[in-house]
Amino acid sequence: MAAMGGATQSAQPERPGRTDGVAGEFTVFCRIKPGHADELREVLDELMDAMGTGDRAALRQIGTLHDARHVIFDNDTRFMFASVFDGSWDTYIDDFATTVVGERFDRVFSHTEGFPGVKDPNVKEWFVAQQEPALVFVSSYPDLTVKQIWKDQRVNEAFQAVLDSSEFQAALENPANKELLASPAFQKLLDQAAG
Repeated sequence: MAAMGGATQSAQPERPGRTDGVAGEFTVFCRIKPGHADELREVLDELMDAMGTGDRAALRQIGTLHDARHVIFDNDTRFMFASVFDGSWDTYIDDFATTVVGERFDRVFSHTEGFPGVKDPNVKEWFVAQQEPALVFVSSYPDLTVKQIWKDQRVNEAFQAVLDSSEFQAALENPANKELLASPAFQKLLDQAAG
């Protein structure tokens, strides 16, 4: 593959999956080992229960996973994992092996045919062989990473606390701040906070 327009070639091989800004999609379809569907369902139920109790430490540890779905289908013979992440495909897969998610992935995918284990040097090739790229992939926030979204959420919560404080209300009523409060920038800030 020749580089075009002076662009440098990536050291990483080309990977399947579409991107929209910083967000990428990852969808794999696997065959469930015969007789393993109920065990797989139990593992997935445990994962869902952990999420329901607020155990999101694994998500914070990776810091690039926007969302994920696990689906058993075709009369308990096939399994789909689909997710949206930010960053490179290879880093995303590497993160599975270096975080607590790796242990969870091993538990889930051990019920699928041919899975070598998340720390196996051939796991990326296995995922590529199972992956089916989306025909259409669109992100509502293509320029925001998960970490940026988390930061935006923290800043918004802090800003809302300021807006609700008695000190802020007193500043709004202070005639010395009249010019600042009337400025287009401040009005835009208030409009955004209300919206």
